[in-house]
Amino acid sequence: MHNNLTPREIVSELDRFIIGQDKAKRMVAVAMRNRWRRQQLDPAIRDEVAPKNIIMIGPTGVGKTEIARRLARLCSAPFLKIEATKYTEVGYVGRDVESMIRDLMEIGINLVREEENEKVKVRASERAEERLLDLLLPKSSAPAHASAHPGAEQPQNGTREKLRTLLREGHLNEREVELEVEAGGQQIELFAMPGMEDMGSQFQDIFSKIIPSRRKRRRMRVQEAFEILVEEESERLIDHDKVAEMARERVEQTGIIFIDELDKIAVSSDNQRNSDVSRQGVQRDLLPIVEGSAVKTKYGMVHTDHILFIAAGAFHFSKPSDLIPELQGRFPLRVELSALDRNDFYRILTEPSNALTKQYSALLSTEGVNLQFTDCGLNEVAEAAEFANQEMENIGARRLYTILEKILSDISFNAPDRSGETLIVDRQYVREHVDDILKDKDLSQYIL
Repeated sequence: MHNNLTPREIVSELDRFIIGQDKAKRMVAVAMRNRWRRQQLDPAIRDEVAPKNIIMIGPTGVGKTEIARRLARLCSAPFLKIEATKYTEVGYVGRDVESMIRDLMEIGINLVREEENEKVKVRASERAEERLLDLLLPKSSAPAHASAHPGAEQPQNGTREKLRTLLREGHLNEREVELEVEAGGQQIELFAMPGMEDMGSQFQDIFSKIIPSRRKRRRMRVQEAFEILVEEESERLIDHDKVAEMARERVEQTGIIFIDELDKIAVSSDNQRNSDVSRQGVQRDLLPIVEGSAVKTKYGMVHTDHILFIAAGAFHFSKPSDLIPELQGRFPLRVELSALDRNDFYRILTEPSNALTKQYSALLSTEGVNLQFTDCGLNEVAEAAEFANQEMENIGARRLYTILEKILSDISFNAPDRSGETLIVDRQYVREHVDDILKDKDLSQYIL
């Protein structure tokens, strides 16, 4: 966990994956540092310091979601991305706003469970190894009087140690053993109607405790059996009450909820009469969650006072001031993300650790194909992306996916037959594959 990164270090880490948007990066970096600062305060004042929630304003595909996601990964915080439009006012058919906290709690549980699994991994592996050796070398049903001869145990112990050595060296991976595993029966979806998902999951938990899970014997390879046994032993070694308590603490103190499409539930002043009746209702239901309230989950009450909410939206047809005043007050920080131009697209293709060009090169290298992009070829891709976004809907960096996929479709298809070759994507190659489409506006709307 990197909870004590400075704002400069946070921005530097975000720069590895996201191009531009420096104002937004600085703002979220300060928000995360303030969480660390709050933990250092005296308990008397700590609870009084509320998180400064943020609204990111900008078109799609400019990095709003990616900034929030990478930020959460940096500090090992439970992170949930939801769309404001999936919730409806209480009384209408749709998801209850409080379900976002229950979803975040599940993410927190999984996060902490993974960490606890890592801590007990060595012990779990040792115990799984012993169980696997018992399967490979069952204890012989010797007569009772045989125990009077201690030397009789030595041959079997010697065999067991030889098997242990072979097992650790991987020589027994392909051998089959019979293992008792939990039968994966088909789960019945209870109360699957909209708005009833949480009640359904609670009933499933109750039934799983009342009705014991069925187990059946299966033959499998040693390697697969070892993984299953490690998982079972880890479950036995972990204190699940402690996991729930740690997860609740993590969610309450470091949880991040990213609310996308907030502008879709804002009621624009010039269209107030025709707006969907439930939009303001969703805002009112969202308000107590953002303000700070206690939400009941199956792991206990979760307090939302210190969860960081980052909202985002294009705000083309509405503006933040169209939200109800109380909700506006709970998102005091606003930052506008700029649209991407040709230079940004070029940098996105070359600089990030997870750049698309690096991904495609790595994928095709599995077929023995050496894919290389020239500088002028990448400039041509960036220019095509900018032109397509200007002529059609501006979908930001996501346009690079469609253009690169179009350019590389032939190479990807023929890659198995071209093993050992070096393929160069230059300006001429790019133009051959996209120029005709870009010139035909009707065609480009369907393909790009």
